[in-house]
Amino acid sequence: MCYNLGILLCLEADEGFVMQKIDKILTYLRQKYPHANTELVYEGNYQLLVAVILSAQCTDKRVNTVTPTLFARYPDARSMSEAKVEDIESIIKPCGFYHSKARAILSASQTIVRDYRGQVPTTIEDLITLRGVGRKTANVVYAVGMGGQAIAVDTHVKRVSYRLGLADTLDVVKIEKKLMKLIPRDRWSEAHHLLLFHGRYTCKSLRPLCDECGLKDMCRYKK
Repeated sequence: MCYNLGILLCLEADEGFVMQKIDKILTYLRQKYPHANTELVYEGNYQLLVAVILSAQCTDKRVNTVTPTLFARYPDARSMSEAKVEDIESIIKPCGFYHSKARAILSASQTIVRDYRGQVPTTIEDLITLRGVGRKTANVVYAVGMGGQAIAVDTHVKRVSYRLGLADTLDVVKIEKKLMKLIPRDRWSEAHHLLLFHGRYTCKSLRPLCDECGLKDMCRYKK
């Protein structure tokens, strides 16, 4: 009985330590990045969806240079669904992987028109049925466009989560599940943006700005 009680107390202590660590990280990041949010420029959930598809392996800054021309010609799902894939490719080429991205955008637009009356589906389960939409894209659209709670794990979130010891894997699906367990549900979307901003502007991949980071005492990279 005493042995089992000892294990229980140990687990509770570990959980309390982890929650304190999470709170410390999010409090610091909120102070460092008070305006953390998507940097994509868009109008409405459809344009957000397209912009996020384009952002794969591409910076938001580059996407924002392409989408004004794209959305001026194809502002909604219906107009995009009637476009020629070659015309989409010619506009989005600077974003890279333009063949696959153009086909994904065209297919997703046609599905939205056919199955959802031209409106972007409102659940993550439905979003991921669209071509070119994985969990990261679906989570971003759900969180940013619909005000839901979700944790999108992109390259920045993956890197920061591993370095800060919030995850012991580089598998994005496992990281998402782990963060969902560690972080209170009502802070999921906020945490996503804070971790993303930290990875984008401070905890960079090759040359992290460790001297500017208040979390370096718990960072694997620094150690």
